Amino acid sequence: MSDSPFGFGLPPEEPEDGDEGKKKDQESGGGQGPANPFGFGLPGAGGFGGPGADNPLAAMFGSLNPTDLGAAFQQLGQMLSYEGGPVNWDMAKQIARQTVAQGTPDGVKDASVGASERSAVQEAVRLADLWLDDVTSLPSGAGTAVAWSRAEWVEATLPAWQELVDPVAERVGAAMGDVLPEEMQAMAGPLIGMMRSMGGAMFGTQIGQAVGVLAGEVVGSTDIGLPLGPSGKAALLPANVEAFGKDLSVAQDEVRLYLALREAAHQRLFTHVPWLRSHLFGAVDGYARGIKVDTAKLEDVVGQFDPQNPEQLQDALQQGMFQPEDTPAQKAALARLETALALVEGWVDAVVHAAAKPRLSSADALRETLRRRRATGGPAEQTFATLIGLELRPRRLRDASRLWASLTDARGVDGRDALWHHPDMLPTATDLDDPDGFVHREQMDFSELDKMLGEAAGKPDLKKPDLKKNADDEAEGDGEAKGDGTE
Repeated sequence: MSDSPFGFGLPPEEPEDGDEGKKKDQESGGGQGPANPFGFGLPGAGGFGGPGADNPLAAMFGSLNPTDLGAAFQQLGQMLSYEGGPVNWDMAKQIARQTVAQGTPDGVKDASVGASERSAVQEAVRLADLWLDDVTSLPSGAGTAVAWSRAEWVEATLPAWQELVDPVAERVGAAMGDVLPEEMQAMAGPLIGMMRSMGGAMFGTQIGQAVGVLAGEVVGSTDIGLPLGPSGKAALLPANVEAFGKDLSVAQDEVRLYLALREAAHQRLFTHVPWLRSHLFGAVDGYARGIKVDTAKLEDVVGQFDPQNPEQLQDALQQGMFQPEDTPAQKAALARLETALALVEGWVDAVVHAAAKPRLSSADALRETLRRRRATGGPAEQTFATLIGLELRPRRLRDASRLWASLTDARGVDGRDALWHHPDMLPTATDLDDPDGFVHREQMDFSELDKMLGEAAGKPDLKKPDLKKNADDEAEGDGEAKGDGTE
């Protein structure tokens, strides 16, 4: 670790020969000079200690026009004044909205959803729910069906992203203070606070950009296998649905309906399996808390921060600074997460195929396209992977889908869906390796157990004595005893 963490230096001691000493020191290139107390170097400006050092603001912002200068000061002010949690979510939202407004790389801009598009989505979700009634015992979970623009998707999903990202960002905030030597931490309180504000801004910028890019790729609220939107709201993004089906040689109505089936199936699962959301988010949190922060890379990133070149910071962060701990606990956490994601996506894949296969000629082609899409992910998913050290990808989707299909054949729809009653009843990673063994394994019928417990609750407590019956028995016994005595 360098002696100047984050690239910050301390002001040099006052030269013994006063102003003459300062002049000689600057001419010789030694020291940073009092005009550069924190050692920020700026490309093209020679740093504060180089040419133009007598006017540091001109060195920093001289190449900007007045409009850009105002924006730069505003962004720097937001960065340094932030006092919230580990991520500046206000900045994340602002960046995400700006990214959405720029449009996707293919030139498609975001637009408000029209009445006809909204009606088409509502009809597709309604029909999808009718079809799903035949292939799952879980009732409809979509209280409403909505058509979102990309900007509306950003607004609706940011709370879920906050829940996912904050655990990792907290580790970065702590790491920013840890990289300072202990002797400096006691006297560098304001400096550490500024560093954490910058860390919150850096994360906010990166998350905002990733969410904005992802808004141009997703087709609904459950694309990554997690419930990102409000509960009970099935959502599709008409602009992205159209882009998804553009090169598939499939009728747009069929594409929309197939994607509505997937969205509605996810909603049934997340609405009627009450423990599932916390189980998934808890698995993400458990994995995230076992991630180590590369403090050396973090120090380099912050030390090279240049207000004129935020892209440099972005590039550095996208290289990733997080490494999972190679411990049994961390490996177990990753296995739990990957298995949970695979089981959710596998169940959705199985029931959607069962509903679509008899009705849509393109069901097989759309199924394979969606499987490959989830297996590879897009650029935004890769950004999250490098940023938080985690790929939200069901690596064993096909194995899980085969297992759910086999369970349907062996136990029927009700027997298959009954496994969602409790997390301990679900298949494990080992079961995905041996699906036939799990399918045919004798398991306790929990419905019968519930029935027995319910019946027991309605009967008198067998452990509590029946006082009236006991009194009658005693009286009868006394009579018999007296009769014996008189004979």
